[in-house]
Amino acid sequence: MTCSDSAMAYGFRIVGSCRGDRRLINWRSAFVAYSQCDDRAQTDAESYLSAFTFGDDFAEHLQTTGTTKDYAGCTWATWLWFDIDRDDDLKAATAEARRLVASLVERYSLTGDELLIFYSGSKGFHVGLPTSLWNATPAADFHACCRKLAEKIAAGCGVAIDSGVYDRVRAFRAPNSRHPKTGRHKRILGLEELLSLRPNRIVELASRPEPFDLPAMPSCNGQAVRDWTEAINEVRQLRATAEQRRFSGTVPAALNRATLEFIRDGAGMGDRHRSLFSAAANLAEFGCSAELAFALLSDAALDSGLPPAEVRRQIECGLRHRGTV
Repeated sequence: MTCSDSAMAYGFRIVGSCRGDRRLINWRSAFVAYSQCDDRAQTDAESYLSAFTFGDDFAEHLQTTGTTKDYAGCTWATWLWFDIDRDDDLKAATAEARRLVASLVERYSLTGDELLIFYSGSKGFHVGLPTSLWNATPAADFHACCRKLAEKIAAGCGVAIDSGVYDRVRAFRAPNSRHPKTGRHKRILGLEELLSLRPNRIVELASRPEPFDLPAMPSCNGQAVRDWTEAINEVRQLRATAEQRRFSGTVPAALNRATLEFIRDGAGMGDRHRSLFSAAANLAEFGCSAELAFALLSDAALDSGLPPAEVRRQIECGLRHRGTV
């Protein structure tokens, strides 16, 4: 599927719990409203925006069905988001955010001003890398390529990220919005603030929203283009291999070790979404039924801290990725 990068203006917004209604929006206009603390953004409320943007087909799907579920069209994004989250250890999360940002600045010859860096308002940080660095264009697998690239960057600097944010219709906490449990805001940080401030001072800053201007988009970087091309090739090769296997009727000789380890031990905070999705996709290669997949994976996933609705969604996505549901 091909998509025009001039028409990916739509997104969705949620005010209140992530279980709330998805409202169709112009994504950039909404993002700017949150960045400027516009009254219409309701920054004192829990709020989310889609992590990706979409075209007319998404608008029609949402308006017709009332849900983002089963949307399978193109995605795009102005920023590739990294989500670093550590349970009750903000000091460790701060150290990893610093390491990630330092790696991005060095690898892509940045000053740091091009990045969007946020304290999430709870246990971690969100970092946005401009996709203009590799002149990203929309595609049906854009979100999957983002995930592949982000995972490789993070692994390269020894940082664990939450891979669940790269789902096609993922909701991502809006800038300056208030966290429902801590009461703190998702607070913008400059590079020097991230590198120099103590975690307790960062938490203090998040007691209120802070308006900010969006950075200018940087031009293409050769290393970023190479990294993106590699991510695209890997995603599409994996898909081609899976399709060939399904067409030929062959299946792997054994479960992946990672699948067995997930069933036995679950996964940590930064890897639980990806691990559950991968385990479900691996089970689907055997023609595993949805009922059996839920029976095998749900306990480990719940023990890893995922809410029931997210457990079901990740398993269904993994099975659907291999054509079981």
